[in-house]
Amino acid sequence: MTTGAPTPTAPKRSRARNLVPLGIAAWLVLEIWLLTVVAGAAGGLTVLALLVGGAVLGAVVIKRAGRRAFRSLTETLQQAQAQAQAGKSPAAPETGSTGNGFLMLGGLLLMLPGLISDAAGLVLLLPPVRSMLGRYAQRSLERRMRAAPAGSLGDAFQQARIHRPDGKVVQGEVIRQDAQQPPRGYEDDGPRPPLTP
Repeated sequence: MTTGAPTPTAPKRSRARNLVPLGIAAWLVLEIWLLTVVAGAAGGLTVLALLVGGAVLGAVVIKRAGRRAFRSLTETLQQAQAQAQAGKSPAAPETGSTGNGFLMLGGLLLMLPGLISDAAGLVLLLPPVRSMLGRYAQRSLERRMRAAPAGSLGDAFQQARIHRPDGKVVQGEVIRQDAQQPPRGYEDDGPRPPLTP
């Protein structure tokens, strides 16, 4: 039986959505293979000590970065409040990134079990690497902001929703009730009868 409605077509998957699961699977296989190789060469207790040490170091790094971010936020709010009380216009925020995001990412990578993630986390703990990645991320964000069409954030979400629909259509009708008109079912102001079972 046909209803005359066109059959819904599934939206095309992007290349990244196809390659990311494959990349994660390859990374997990490589991590497991490397752990077995190191365990065969150095022993299982050495690998266990490396994994536990990485998790502890990652937790310490994340805790330190979180405290640093909270302290920076508190100082910024106190400076803004002092400037507002003095009647001065608030100063522009600092453009230099403190690198807390990359520091937290490095701590998270250290906490993940695996030697490749531990190596990547240790590399992110180096300040020159964090500053280089911060500059790259800032330039990339500025480039995307310049290329974005003018409008509000709500417009961007609306455009994203329009260009990538989920395929569901809800048919309905919008009925507008004016403020002077009472809603249906409440025309009389008298008492209502009690509900009976």
